[in-house]
Amino acid sequence: MDTSGSGAVMDSGEYTEVYRRLPLKLQLAYGMGHVLNDVCASMWFTYLLVFFHLVLEFSNWEAGFMLLVGQVADALSTPFVGFHSDQSDNIWLCRYGRRKTWHLLGSICVISSFPFIFSPCLNCSGSHSWAQMIYFSVFIIIFQFGWASIQISHLSLIPELTPNEHDRTKLTAIRYGFTVLSNVLVYIITWYVLHLNGGTNEGQIGPADASKFQTVVWTGLSIGVFCTIIFHIFVKEQNDYGGDNVHAGQLRTSISEIFKNLQIYQVAVTYMATRLFVNLSQVFIPLYLHETLNMVASALALIPLIMYIGSFVTSMCIEKLNRSFGRRFAYVIGSALSLVACCWIGVRSGPQYTDYEIYVVAVLFGAGGSIILVTSLGITADLIGDKTGNGAFIYGIMSFTDKLANGVAVIIIQDLHKNNSDVTYYRNTITFVCGGSAILGALSVISLIKRRQDNSLFGETPNYVSINSDASPSEIQPLIA
Repeated sequence: MDTSGSGAVMDSGEYTEVYRRLPLKLQLAYGMGHVLNDVCASMWFTYLLVFFHLVLEFSNWEAGFMLLVGQVADALSTPFVGFHSDQSDNIWLCRYGRRKTWHLLGSICVISSFPFIFSPCLNCSGSHSWAQMIYFSVFIIIFQFGWASIQISHLSLIPELTPNEHDRTKLTAIRYGFTVLSNVLVYIITWYVLHLNGGTNEGQIGPADASKFQTVVWTGLSIGVFCTIIFHIFVKEQNDYGGDNVHAGQLRTSISEIFKNLQIYQVAVTYMATRLFVNLSQVFIPLYLHETLNMVASALALIPLIMYIGSFVTSMCIEKLNRSFGRRFAYVIGSALSLVACCWIGVRSGPQYTDYEIYVVAVLFGAGGSIILVTSLGITADLIGDKTGNGAFIYGIMSFTDKLANGVAVIIIQDLHKNNSDVTYYRNTITFVCGGSAILGALSVISLIKRRQDNSLFGETPNYVSINSDASPSEIQPLIA
């Protein structure tokens, strides 16, 4: 067999693809490409309800409705962005790269809209709540379209940068590592602004704290813009990272064929359940700390910070966990940790819990959430396989189910919370809703059909072997182990 150079050769009717390892500089630059989104998402999920309910003094339902508007806008944007990101347009702007063009467009939308969401209504702070809701909805829709553009374009680069399952998991882990660092940074900034710069450690969040949230937003956006610039400088959207890749960016399946495949729905349920656990815990834990445990304002930054420190430590071993035990077992481990955290919140209270145990619970939430999120993204990348021409659209489908489910869940939970004297409400929400999501995710992963890595999801394609793997095409293990 002739393997001269870096490329693809034919041997017995099969392709054997040889490609270079992705440079560390490229891997890090890729991870930085989602920092702007991560900073904004951290603020959005952790503090949107807190800001609108406690600072702007919207009702529970009104605050939940604002989050629903954003989630629906995001849900509708993701398939749209995914479909058009997969198209090979020849206009001059898209020659910059079909993924990076959408990433750039999304970055502009996010930067220009997000600061207005965490600021009082300009010249209308005394207007009727419905007028303010319309005002904020405009900026929320622009922000969510931009956020979806960044997310889908960034995710869909993974299958194009490398065809190897384990390298994709590594890129996903690096991406999540930057997500964790971004969240940690946001919580450190928030803790500093609310605690060290707040003048007191005893008060809870109220209308006087509006300017503090603006400080956090502008600081986070500055960091996100810097990382976005690094991403666009060092990540080149070309197919030659893997040598002369005979697969990347070439194979495409019709939309009707995609929706006829059962596995797309199984993976969508897995991804939706994963995001429900991660996002709902991020949304309601600050309210649980404020309302149920009656903790001080700085705790609303400190506990999420500890969660993400646990996530960051765990993210460093997720790739090895997936490689050693397979995606299915890795996901179940993460679900078990998540379920333990939810049950702990449901059965414990009192001074010892708030002084010591809550920090252990935070670590469990972070560790469990990071394992199931990275693993679910890896499963989605495996679903795409060599069909990178449909990559963005498939990520759009996954994100559609996630965003819509989260938005509906939040508005229902908030609408049912009519009795403000019921201090156990958010404790029960985290225990049963987040815990149920962890169980649903585990069951959906277990139900996934085992498929061989060398088979395309939507049809037969040539086999390939990475130079990073000692396996031959006939020895490649099942996709979901």
